[in-house]
Amino acid sequence: MRITIDPILKEIAALFINNNKEIYLVGGAVRDMLRGKKNHDWDLTTNALPDEVTAIIKKAGGKVIPTGIKHGTVTALFKNHSTEITTFRTESDYSDGRRPDKINYAATIEEDLSRRDFTMNAIALRLPKGEIVDPFKGVKDIKAKIIRCVGDANERFSEDGLRPLRAVRFASQLGFKIEKNTLEAINGALSISAKVSWERVREEIDKIISSAVPSLGFRLMENTGLLKLFIAELTDCRNIEQKGFHQFDVLDHSLLACDYAAAKEFSKEVRLAALFHDIGKPSVRELDPVGVWTFYRHEEVSAAMCHVLLNRMRYSNAVIDKVCHLVNQHMFLYTENWSDAAVRRFIARVGETHLDDIYCLRRADIYGFSGKEPDYRSIKQLVERVNKILTAGSAFTIKDLAVSGNDLMKIGIAGGKTMGVILKKLLETVLDDPEQNTKERLLEIADKINKTVSF
Repeated sequence: MRITIDPILKEIAALFINNNKEIYLVGGAVRDMLRGKKNHDWDLTTNALPDEVTAIIKKAGGKVIPTGIKHGTVTALFKNHSTEITTFRTESDYSDGRRPDKINYAATIEEDLSRRDFTMNAIALRLPKGEIVDPFKGVKDIKAKIIRCVGDANERFSEDGLRPLRAVRFASQLGFKIEKNTLEAINGALSISAKVSWERVREEIDKIISSAVPSLGFRLMENTGLLKLFIAELTDCRNIEQKGFHQFDVLDHSLLACDYAAAKEFSKEVRLAALFHDIGKPSVRELDPVGVWTFYRHEEVSAAMCHVLLNRMRYSNAVIDKVCHLVNQHMFLYTENWSDAAVRRFIARVGETHLDDIYCLRRADIYGFSGKEPDYRSIKQLVERVNKILTAGSAFTIKDLAVSGNDLMKIGIAGGKTMGVILKKLLETVLDDPEQNTKERLLEIADKINKTVSF
């Protein structure tokens, strides 16, 4: 197998070799190189101790940051490249189910590789030439597209509760299968996985929805118990049958929608919205008089549940707000009978900055009905009408009105709740008839509302 080593890595390696030290490329970069993929996120390991690594790099004009010094790791900044360099080590005692309590420096690269999670990640390239060191037959597993724990799977998962989720994520990202013993060990490690921080869980979920087919990861999560552990809202959607054009239960529909969003490379927010847009359906499902399941106002409940779920996973407020807004607005069915006023109200309700994403979410939602490429004609017609109205110009928010709160106060309208109600009514008026958006006309309408409506 031909391995090409980047010139910068060769330069770094020469620094260590000239000091009679060994140095190896390890981790994901090696795995990717063996798969024919480029990866410049380099992790190096060496028999040099951290203070020796620091001295070697600084002597060559580089800088060193002690990013993980208690675990034997420093970050080397050398010729505009940032590289983590870790001293050979072994680990023991994982009381928090995530990080080792004890770190011991190891004598050989083989000892260091023995602490790694999966065989495909337990391969090293000896620098500078790139000779392969593969004590656990990781190259063979990469060729066979197999994810297999190093040694005993139960032990590896008991050490680090994130590893089961990483196994699932790698399967989704790489299109690999999880080896039988490794897969079976995941369920027995759920109590360890429960200790993992939500920030780390979120990172793995983000990587799954960024994979080519996210459903592969989520189905593995479901089958192993990880989905119920981390996203029970989705497992509750299993066997919730639907009606009409829907050919799948709510969970399969949601997974297909997420797959479509991933395949079309829609934004992360749209992918999350596609995955979670119907999680409220189980709680609102009712049978109508003729025996058909209904899900009235499920979008509102889904949005509220989505807010709790995403907050639990420590997503940023910006992501939470956008995803929840998209979920809350995903239930629209455009027809040619919509009036221009209806289109303007749609724009006002969704928000001009969210229009492209709501179109994408709707496409993903429709794909989830049957798993087939949807008919976009109605969406395309809506887009054309929206663009035409946007080009013509109109008021879609209170800020777009020809009057302000100060203008209303000058004619005797009180601030607070009264002001808010009147401004909303003025916006509704302008959405119905844009020609009403003049200062003179809106002040006249506002004065009339103020005198005739009890607040």
